Amino acid sequence: MTQADIGLIGLGTMGAALALNIADNGFDVAVWNRTTSVTHEFKNDAGDLASKVHPHETLESLISGLSKPRAIILMVPAGDAVDQQIAALRPLLDPDDMIIDAGNANFHDTNRRAQDAGDLPFLGIGVSGGEEGARFGPSIMGGGKRAHWDRVSHILKAISAKYDGTPCATWMGNEGTGHFVKAVHNGIEYADMQMIAEAYGVMRDGMGMSADAVGTTFATWDNGPLDSYLTEISAKVAKAADPETGKPMLDVIVDAAGQKGTGRWTVIEAQHLAAPIPAIDAAVVARNLSSQRANRTHGQDLFGAAPQPIDGVSLDDLEGALIAGKIICYAQGFEMIRKASDQFDWALPLPDIARVWREGCIIRSKMLNDMAEALTDDADRNLMFAPFFADLLKTHHDALRRVVAAAAIGGVAMPALASGLAYFDAMRTARGTANMIQGQRDFFGAHGFERFDGRHDQHGHWGA
Repeated sequence: MTQADIGLIGLGTMGAALALNIADNGFDVAVWNRTTSVTHEFKNDAGDLASKVHPHETLESLISGLSKPRAIILMVPAGDAVDQQIAALRPLLDPDDMIIDAGNANFHDTNRRAQDAGDLPFLGIGVSGGEEGARFGPSIMGGGKRAHWDRVSHILKAISAKYDGTPCATWMGNEGTGHFVKAVHNGIEYADMQMIAEAYGVMRDGMGMSADAVGTTFATWDNGPLDSYLTEISAKVAKAADPETGKPMLDVIVDAAGQKGTGRWTVIEAQHLAAPIPAIDAAVVARNLSSQRANRTHGQDLFGAAPQPIDGVSLDDLEGALIAGKIICYAQGFEMIRKASDQFDWALPLPDIARVWREGCIIRSKMLNDMAEALTDDADRNLMFAPFFADLLKTHHDALRRVVAAAAIGGVAMPALASGLAYFDAMRTARGTANMIQGQRDFFGAHGFERFDGRHDQHGHWGA
């Protein structure tokens, strides 16, 4: 029996695609699924790669079919399923055999599992790119002990996406770092998608453009600074037609967006870290609001439809607003990563994170190469202040302001772009208004405040 190079448990959409990717890169992969028929169907459907795929009906058989020291990738749903699978595997494994959780785990769970593993090899890796990425090259963010990453990095780098020949697979640090970076990636993804949706709303409701014209606009923008996977697919989504009705696909899709929780995890963790990510937060809130279709319909019946035609905003303005918004939301994501790196003593490699995201993942874009260079020059600087991005913001922030203002007057909701603008304005205001808040806090709770002359723990004389 062939001793496979690596094992994989869980042949759902992502697991099956990743197993084929492993086989396609010349590695023998042993596979097991809880439903035995799925395992055999996967082998039968593997086509030219079938000789590299080795199905097993039991965990014991899977383990015996792996070369030592063994490494097994888990592609099972996040949460209890991962803990149950680890508990089933550990008694059957040798002390130097490795378990790799490649699902969408909460990084706190990965921290716990790494601590429970102790010296037993364990990795938690973030994998981004959806089914296509898993099959042909995802972005991979590794977390765990460096020695454990090095043991399997030749496989993970081989199956990852490549940017100019460089693998988009990197070790991020210990314990749950890989899953944390993946969560922030998904938070940025939420914001980027929401901003694109808001631009679509301006074109559709504010400018009266057809779905096909919207698609043409996105396709044009994809040839400029907004060159990205999300811009590219937005053009294709807008231009697609429903084969049943002949209508644009966008006109038959219910306007309620789903989520699997990673964006929510990012927002919750940002609050714990005191990391301001308002554009990402707004995007998560917008998805929650989108599900309240009955309430939104009642609101329209009660108050009238909010969106009205918008005057004074051009497509060039809208493109500029998205350029500025994209920079702002990515800057927020990297600031959150920097905060976590300090808080958890992780030493997260920000330039490498930007490089890993250049291909394979959902947020891959032309800007990420420039972000990698900016973070290499100064990893402690907010990306908005890096010369390249500062120049772009100087050019486009007025367009963002015009679009947000016109949309507000026209009743076209754009929570993410408006939150991004507020963040930008706050970050370029040397003297803000929190002195009023400090005065209020001292008035009602004697919390004290700092004076501009440097004295701390001072109190005001507020009178009667």
